[in-house]
Amino acid sequence: MNKAPGKTEMSHFNTPPEMDSNEYTSYQDCHTKVPLNGLQYNDVDAESQNFLSDQHLGKKKYEEYSTGSASFGMSVFNLGNAIMGSGILGLSYAMANTGIALFVILLVSVAIFSLYSVHLLLKTANEGGSLVYEQLGYKAFGIPGKLAASCSITMQNFGAMASYLYIVKYELPIVIKAFLDNTDDNMWYTNGDYLVLIVTVAIILPLSLLKNLGYLGYTSGFSLLCMVFFLIMVIYKKFQIPCPLPEDFINITMNNTVPPQHNTTDENCCKPKYFVYNSQTVYAVPILTFAFVCHPAILPMYEELKDRSRKRMQNVANVSFLGMFVMYLLAALFGYLTFNEAVEPELLHTYSRVYSFDVVLLIVRLAVLLAVTLTVPVVLFPIRTSVNQLLGASKDFSWPRHICITLALLVCVNILVIFVPTIRDIFGFIGASAAAMLIFILPSAFYIKLVKKESMKSMQKIGALSFLILGFVVMIGSMTLIILDWIHNIGASESHTNGH
Repeated sequence: MNKAPGKTEMSHFNTPPEMDSNEYTSYQDCHTKVPLNGLQYNDVDAESQNFLSDQHLGKKKYEEYSTGSASFGMSVFNLGNAIMGSGILGLSYAMANTGIALFVILLVSVAIFSLYSVHLLLKTANEGGSLVYEQLGYKAFGIPGKLAASCSITMQNFGAMASYLYIVKYELPIVIKAFLDNTDDNMWYTNGDYLVLIVTVAIILPLSLLKNLGYLGYTSGFSLLCMVFFLIMVIYKKFQIPCPLPEDFINITMNNTVPPQHNTTDENCCKPKYFVYNSQTVYAVPILTFAFVCHPAILPMYEELKDRSRKRMQNVANVSFLGMFVMYLLAALFGYLTFNEAVEPELLHTYSRVYSFDVVLLIVRLAVLLAVTLTVPVVLFPIRTSVNQLLGASKDFSWPRHICITLALLVCVNILVIFVPTIRDIFGFIGASAAAMLIFILPSAFYIKLVKKESMKSMQKIGALSFLILGFVVMIGSMTLIILDWIHNIGASESHTNGH
C-alpha cells in the first residue's frame, strides 16, 4: 500500500541492469560503459564496498551474475501491490470536488506522468550503474542528492503509515460498536484516538521492534486482496443505497469525524457533475499523486526481474499501472455516484452514515483494519533504516538505537494522526510534497545529470527538463493552495467560535 522497500542490496549487481543486445554487445563493453569499481563513490555500505572494490571482474564474476528470479506476472503483481494503497479511499472525494470529466483527465494525466517517470528512472539506473534510489541521488548531486531522495522516501512512507493509522482511527470504533451494539460515543473504547494508541502499543510496536520483518511481507498481498474486496463492495452497494437518502434511512447516531457538507436528502445532489471547482478541488492532484507513487519500489523490483531488460520492466510498469488505473477509476466513480457531494475524504467511513450494521461492510472493515495494522511495521522498517543512515550511525546493529528510533517514529505518527483533523490533509500534504518529488522532480533531475550520452538539446533531455519544471509547478502550486485552504479554515473556525 504505497510501500517502499528498504535499501536494495547490490551484491548481485555486477553489471548494469540494461543488457539489451542493441546497446551492449559484451560484458566488457558494459564494464567499460558503467565502471562499478567503487572507488569514485565513498557513500556506499560496507558490503557493497567489499564487492565493488574488486577491480578484476573476470569471467568467474560474470558467470555468478544473477538476472533475478521474479517472473513477469509476479513482478506485475508486486508492482501493483506497491501502487495500491490507502490512497484509493480518497479518490471518490477527489472526484466529488472535480467532477467526473475533470477527474478522469487528471487521473489519466497522473498515470501517464508516473509511467514517464518510471521510464526516466530505469534509463537513469542503467546509465548511472545503480539500482538504489538514494545511490542515484548521491551519484547525481552528492550528499544533497542522497538526502533529497532519502527524505522524500521517508516522508512518503511516513505519510502512508499515518494514513493507515487514520483508517484504524476511523474504522475500529465502528467495528467495536457493531459487535457491542453500543451507540454511546462517550465511552473510551469508541474513541478513535485512544484506540490508535492501544493498537500502536499492543500490536504495532512489538512487531516493529523485530529485527527481521520478512514474514510480514505476505501482508502486502493480503492488503491488495482487501482493496479488491473493497472495490467489489463499492460497486455492489451503489445499487443498494438509494439517492437521495431518505431521512429515516440515515444513521444519525453515528459519530462522524468529518460532518457532511451537503444535504444528502436533496434531489439535486444526486445529479453527477462533470466539472466542479471549489475550495477542496486543490486536493485532487495531491490525492492522485499519493495514490500512484511507487517509485522507490521500481528499482528493487527491476533488480529481481527475470530476464531483466529496461523494456521488459517498462512493460511490467505499463500493465501494473493500467490495472491500478482501472481499479482507481471504478472505485472513485461508484463511490461518487453512491454519495455524490456527500462523500467524505475516507470513502469507507462514509458508509457508516447509512448502515449502523452491515455484514459485508463489517467484513471489509475487519479485513482492511487487519491489513493496514500489519502493514505499518513493514512501512516503518525502511523509514527506520533511512533515519539510521541519516544519523550516520554505525553499521553494527544496536538494540538501544533500534528501540529509540522505532519509539520516536511511532510517537510522531500518533501525534500526527490524533491532532490533524482529517485524512484528506495527509493525502494532500504528502501528495504535494514527497509524492511530487518522487514522481516528477527527482527522476527527471537524476536523468538530466547522469545520462551523459544525450545532449541538453536532444528531445529526451528537453522532455525531462519540461517534466522537472512541471514537477516544481505541481509541488509549489499544490502546497500553496493547500496552505491557503488551511489558513482559510482556521480563520472561519475562529470566526464561528467568536460568533457564538
